[in-house]
Amino acid sequence: MPTDRVYLDHNATTPIRPEALAAVVGALESGGNPSSVHQSGRSARAAVETARDAVAALAGAPSDSVVFTSGGTEANHLALTGAGADRILVSAVEHDSVLAAARLSGLPVETVAVTADGVLDLDDLTAKLGGNDGSALVSVMAANNETGVVQPIEAVVERARSVGALVHCDAVQTAGKNPLDFTSLGVDFMTLSGHKVGGPAGVGALAVADRATVHARQAGGGQERGRRAGTENISGIAGFGAAARLAANCADGGRLLALRDEMEAQLSAAAVDAVIFGANVSRLCNTSAIAMPGVSSEVQVMALDLAGIAVSAGAACSSGKVQPSHVLQAMGFGADYGDCAIRISLGWTTTSDDIDRLVAAWTDLYRRKRAA
Repeated sequence: MPTDRVYLDHNATTPIRPEALAAVVGALESGGNPSSVHQSGRSARAAVETARDAVAALAGAPSDSVVFTSGGTEANHLALTGAGADRILVSAVEHDSVLAAARLSGLPVETVAVTADGVLDLDDLTAKLGGNDGSALVSVMAANNETGVVQPIEAVVERARSVGALVHCDAVQTAGKNPLDFTSLGVDFMTLSGHKVGGPAGVGALAVADRATVHARQAGGGQERGRRAGTENISGIAGFGAAARLAANCADGGRLLALRDEMEAQLSAAAVDAVIFGANVSRLCNTSAIAMPGVSSEVQVMALDLAGIAVSAGAACSSGKVQPSHVLQAMGFGADYGDCAIRISLGWTTTSDDIDRLVAAWTDLYRRKRAA
């Protein structure tokens, strides 16, 4: 990545860590198929299983619960379409891949509301779960990818368990920022992604609890204990494992939180009408969604890009299009704010100089637009 540019879009993808890159290259050079019984195959299998242990530790899950996939999207689809549910409940602020998987499942889908702060409405969840119904699957993310708002997963599990429902948690953005404990949370499925924690893109994982079952969505060999056919992406998995080991202790959280809070304080001081979404509730340490009223998200993203700063207008999963955020709409924000928001997400490469440049460029844009 060019050193003269400031990269503040870590929730879209975070630059690969050197240790993960080395693991990818090493696996590519070693070769071998993990399903082969000769020495090269056994070596490849060892690399996969070593990485599985590291990813399991990141999730706080048993190693044998981890199913490697092509990314977070496939893991979400595997959970929502392979759990054997009869109906699905999703929060209104879920990632597009969860919402799409729910639609493609062919099952009845209900949307659970969120508050103005972006937190799941637990009363609405309870009402929509209804009575004793073990056929339902509830999907609620650990923290939102656009606002960083942390969701009450423990309470979601408690309500779901009271009626025998299953719970899926998309923890893609939380991994490496807040500690995860798949076992203690009591969820049935948890999604992770390699390129959000400093690993390569194109690899993810789904943790599946012993009490839950998941039906493979593609036929072939018996890889991943029959839950996901196809030769494993050995190099990607090795890189994911290396990144997971570095991310597991969430060591960068305090530094990123201090940088984010200082940035938000400066932006709020420069623009009294700016809105920081979810500011009143618990958020991820690295994420800030902020609106500059009267200036569209697209204009802000482009202006900052010209200033050498990369941010986004919400999720980076819409073929590069800048469009209104369903997350902010679900929180009750109309075009006056929702269409004027950008997401600034920090990561392991972020420095205080990066924040200074962002604040200066954003403030300059704000003043120019107000003067006009």
